[in-house]
Amino acid sequence: MSTRTVPSPEELRAAPKVLLHDHLDGGLRPSTVVELAEQTGYDGLPTTDVAELGRWFTRAADSGSLESYLETFAHTCGVMQTEEALARVAAECVEDLADDGVVYAEVRYAPELFTEGGLSLDAVIKAVQAGFTEGERRVAERGGRIRTGTLLCAMRQHARALEIAELAVRYRDAGVVGFDIAGPEAGFPPTRNLDAFEYMRVNNAHFTIHAGEAFGLASIWEAIQHCGAERLGHGVRIVDDIKTSADGKVELGRLAAYVRDRRIPLELCPSSNVQTGAVGSIAEHPIGLLARLRFRITVNTDNRLMSGCSMSSEFAALVDAFGFGWAEVQWCTINAMKSAFIDFDQRLDLINNVIKPWYAERV
Repeated sequence: MSTRTVPSPEELRAAPKVLLHDHLDGGLRPSTVVELAEQTGYDGLPTTDVAELGRWFTRAADSGSLESYLETFAHTCGVMQTEEALARVAAECVEDLADDGVVYAEVRYAPELFTEGGLSLDAVIKAVQAGFTEGERRVAERGGRIRTGTLLCAMRQHARALEIAELAVRYRDAGVVGFDIAGPEAGFPPTRNLDAFEYMRVNNAHFTIHAGEAFGLASIWEAIQHCGAERLGHGVRIVDDIKTSADGKVELGRLAAYVRDRRIPLELCPSSNVQTGAVGSIAEHPIGLLARLRFRITVNTDNRLMSGCSMSSEFAALVDAFGFGWAEVQWCTINAMKSAFIDFDQRLDLINNVIKPWYAERV
């Protein structure tokens, strides 16, 4: 332990935190899902009992399979097909993150998943941005502080990546800070979307790529070397290129060494990785090893509803499993802020004036 005291769950909740990997449609309040289902006429919910619905989402996501995990989103997306629903979910997302001590969050979603009710992609984006703005206003009204950036996702099994990338560039002055591809990795390598990534690069725009979650090193290698990913969404399978001998000596393969040397951020999501079968348990998660080796790791929630987690609960799990203290929590937080897709001056402001002063009293 590198600090004087063990961070408690309450202290972790109060600590300023930075979140880079959080899905809008994976973080709804169970009560909101039930209310929106009633308002929009969605009749597919397994139950309308709020407490039981929350438990159902977590149980259903505990499948050990990314594909099965993704099926739970049919219900959240099902109730998010109107502008009012999208704005409400976005505003509540900001409030919930701020209540958990998050001071900067990049929240991602795939606009194409919310057009079943007739909304255009532009209408979806405008509704979500309006919701984020309203959420930030409510937080500020209560004396809190949070900044929200949006990442637009394309679904890798579909053929709309370039179209979504164009939207990310079109709305980058309206709160959209970057682009991503999501969905099942197996059978849908990132190189299928090279035109979208090339479009982002020529427009000096930012992007991350879901890679190295359910699929292995090949996905990570393609994302970085062919597509030019600035960050890796999950990237947990980089551990497959790290060998630890019986005497504890660690040897990095060429790809792992490249990722570490280049300081490519890993958007690690411990609880989610357990649910999708990427790792067996939190205690077995490579994040402990990756932290010791000083990869640029960040801690994230992925899907707060499905995993029943928050940023503070993810850090609490790492405190229990790996002995993380305030120094490690601060390090992960600054890693994330350095890796954010907003302007350098804005990142520096949050690091020097919000994050470091708070942790200075504890590290």
